[in-house]
Amino acid sequence: MSIRCTVESAFFIAWSCLEQSGELGPPDESANVILDAIEAQLKTGERRQLMLANKAIDAYRAHVDPHRPSGGREARFG
Repeated sequence: MSIRCTVESAFFIAWSCLEQSGELGPPDESANVILDAIEAQLKTGERRQLMLANKAIDAYRAHVDPHRPSGGREARFG
């Protein structure tokens, strides 16, 4: 799978999860936060879609609520 497809899939998973949970904010800002988180992980060598998506969700939630603890153990399904 190409990097482009991996990024698109991870973005779609993260976006859908946040949208379904009602957490998604303004589209432009939300997209930028999610993509920035995915890009940062790609630079470390991460290529697994679900890992990219889950960490992007965590980054988005931390962006929205800086006092929220990251690395929680809640289950996410994409």
